[in-house]
Amino acid sequence: MIEIAWSQFTPGTALTGGILIGLAAASFLLLNGRIAGISGILGGLLTPTRSDILWRIAFLAGLIGAPAIWTLAGQLPPIEINAGYPALIAAGLLVGIGTRYGSGCTSGHGVCGLSRLSVRSLVATLSFMGMGFVTVYVIRHLIGA
Repeated sequence: MIEIAWSQFTPGTALTGGILIGLAAASFLLLNGRIAGISGILGGLLTPTRSDILWRIAFLAGLIGAPAIWTLAGQLPPIEINAGYPALIAAGLLVGIGTRYGSGCTSGHGVCGLSRLSVRSLVATLSFMGMGFVTVYVIRHLIGA
């Protein structure tokens, strides 16, 4: 289970982050003609095309580097994960399988697809959000974990 430190939540930084994600996704689409879906970008490195390798690595390096740079400006909020490695591995595998079956991940469908008014992305986003709600309900209220 992930604990969220609500006392650390600041709407200003959340809004700024959301605006930056939106601008980055729109710029990526307008300038490169590509959707900024993380699973597609990472998946493209598994079967690389020579002309695609550099931008994919740069994009992923930015995802890893941004939190590192943020720590220079301020402290990251505390993160506490109350799950063991087996649960984390199972969750990661299920997300990976769902991403392949759904032809994209939350960033591809939820951010980029919905902004393009994609019906497929709407169905995918409703599906993974709905299943997330059901999973939390079952685990917290029916199983009692």
